Parts: sequence; C-alpha cells; structure tokens
Amino acid sequence: MKTLITGAAGHLGSAILRHALERIPAERLAVSTRRPEQLGDVGVEVRAGDFAGDLSRTFEGVDRLLIVSADGPDEQRTAAQRAAVRAAAEAGVRHLVYTSVTDADTSPLVLAAVHKATEEAIRESGVPFTFLRNGMYHENYLHPGPITTAAGDGRVASAARDDLALAAAVVLSTPGHEGAVYELTGPRAWSFDELAALRGTTHTRVTAAERVAALEGFGLPGFLAELLTDIEVNIGRGVLADVRPDLEKLIGRPATTIEDAVRAR
Repeated sequence: MKTLITGAAGHLGSAILRHALERIPAERLAVSTRRPEQLGDVGVEVRAGDFAGDLSRTFEGVDRLLIVSADGPDEQRTAAQRAAVRAAAEAGVRHLVYTSVTDADTSPLVLAAVHKATEEAIRESGVPFTFLRNGMYHENYLHPGPITTAAGDGRVASAARDDLALAAAVVLSTPGHEGAVYELTGPRAWSFDELAALRGTTHTRVTAAERVAALEGFGLPGFLAELLTDIEVNIGRGVLADVRPDLEKLIGRPATTIEDAVRAR
C-alpha cells in the first residue's frame, strides 16, 4: 500500500513524514510539494504536486492520501482543495485523510469555511475518509515579546504541532480509522493572561479593529490579518475552549501542555 503526504515542505507535513517513517517502510511512502527541487533528500519518493495544477501523476498508484490543508485566500484554497479531492477520487485513492479544523462543520470561525467546504467535497467523493480536526497550535503563541490580542479573557485548548503530526502518522499507519472524525485539542484550555505569566511578559487587550490594523502594520496581507483576528475574537467567545480526548487516545500518551511548550522554547 502506497501512502502519500502532501505539503511535505511545510512545518506540519515534514513533522508528519518524520513520524510516519518510524511506522511505515520508506518504500511505501511518498510526499508531494509544489517545488520538489527545494525539498532535498527526505528518504522517500518526492513527487511534484500543485493543487492548482494537474495532480493525476502526483496521486498515481496512491492508496492512502493525506491532504494537508493549503494556505492562501479562502476562495483559492477552497477551489484548490476541492480539485485535489477530485483528483484523488479519479486516481483511485482508497483512503483520504484531511487536516481540518476544530468543529469545522459548525464553527463560526472564518477559518472553518474552507475546511467545511473541503470536508463536504470529500464526503461527496465517496472515498473513505478520516478528518483530523486540528485545534490551534501552541507554536502560534510562543513568539517572543509582549502579547497583544483581541481575545480578552477567552481560553484556547491549543495543542503541540508535533503531537498533531504524530496523530496523523498513527492514522496513516494503523487500520480502523475510515469514517472517523477526530477533534484534536490540547489537554487544557488556557488564557492569554496565563500565557503571559508563564512567559514573564504582559498581555494587552485590544479591539478587533485595532488588532487588524496592527497586524497589517506588521506587513500581513489584509485577508490574513482579518483571519487571525477572527480567531482571537472567537477565542474570546469560548469557541476554541473545549478539551477533547481524541488526541491523547491516538498518540497513546498525555498531550504536550502549554507549560511544556513554553519551557521547551
């Protein structure tokens, strides 16, 4: 059985590959990336693959496929990921695993719309699937310096990116996950005041408009500044505070805490 991981040049995709190599023989693994010449030798077959292009050769002979969600404006991401799903079905992929986001089908997050549309496309394709609904990454919140958010007193049950990568590798290397929807969070929900105390810094609360303006001032494109601010606003509303058991069940050990992540930084 051939397993292919897309987005292998990214932080998540490369971490998934590292864990997958500990569980799946290298000759049964492949990865894809838009620029394979920049990836180098990763110990497995490397294929060129652009969701906006022809994926027929990329997915040829693949039995189990992990689609790592792409970056970019929502309309482009939705169209590209739907195209990847169609290509997977046409190539005869027998199990499609997709990295989604917490409560993708019901979440008010702007970020969730792309994932909901992609999940719907996967269901409609008829290919057996597994959805890995990843929560926010600890790593998103470990940058140095004072903390400024539009999240107020809200709490977020974030998880370590490496734990999420390990969960994906487990799904790719073990049977029985077809039809499963895993909600993957960290072991507790924390506030930005708590994070500031852990890091020995401060947390400043701002309005959503102030936050968007500040992020754009740092050079982020408008769509990304608005998306990141929307996440913070929804954290303030409790949208990402629920703790779920799925991550620890998949990886077979306690999930990394935010305290552990801060100490390891």
